[in-house]
Amino acid sequence: MASNDPLANALSKINNAEARSKPDVLLTPVSTIIQSCLTLMQEHGFITGTTEEEGVGKKLRVKLNGRINKCGAIKPRFMTKASELEKHEQRYLPAKDFGILVLSTSSGMITHYEAKKKGIGGRLIAYCY
Repeated sequence: MASNDPLANALSKINNAEARSKPDVLLTPVSTIIQSCLTLMQEHGFITGTTEEEGVGKKLRVKLNGRINKCGAIKPRFMTKASELEKHEQRYLPAKDFGILVLSTSSGMITHYEAKKKGIGGRLIAYCY
């Protein structure tokens, strides 16, 4: 079955693997958006790491550490200002300073913490807590 949103599929696979206490999950296909998202999740301690798998097409094996309660893609990808980030935090995250929102900005993919610090907005891509 072909998908319209590879990022949503990847995050859904991660959610399902976490729910079943799997040590890792294989993601395919992999895009730069998915890789950037996973890098931010790793920096914030939600996953242990990623390794590329051999084979046809790009595949990533994501090592899980059991710290993800829920993660997902944000659809539609809302455009937001730095001053509106608080509103989106309340909508997608269970508590203040608990979890991350991933934004695509002119400075690249960053978390909402960095966006607030820099005072820039962007498109909401995903959330993880």
